[in-house]
Amino acid sequence: MKKIFHLSSCDTNRRIIKELEVGDDVELQDIKVENIDAQTLDWLKEKVGSYEALFSKKAMKYRGLGLHEMQLTENDYRNYLLQEYTFLKRPFVINEEQFFIGNSKNEIAAAKDSFSK
Repeated sequence: MKKIFHLSSCDTNRRIIKELEVGDDVELQDIKVENIDAQTLDWLKEKVGSYEALFSKKAMKYRGLGLHEMQLTENDYRNYLLQEYTFLKRPFVINEEQFFIGNSKNEIAAAKDSFSK
């Protein structure tokens, strides 16, 4: 599977997708239009190890809802990810069995390298 979960209204996500130079064989899912479903989220959690690894603590709602002051459990992270698209770290890139989470330079360079092979 080749797929990128992204936010089309995010300049950073658009720039990264362009930089990755992905082909037509890569599915793009705008999480604002179609949020991640429970089955896919659970599958991703199995691949990366935790829901927290998928959770963006940079999302404005993280502080807005006071979540930064709480001790969240894995179940809490899962529930918030399913309720609100902004909590998914993005872009979330899947290239077969390789996963790249977020927009750090190292993650994007590794994702780009994986697509160029």
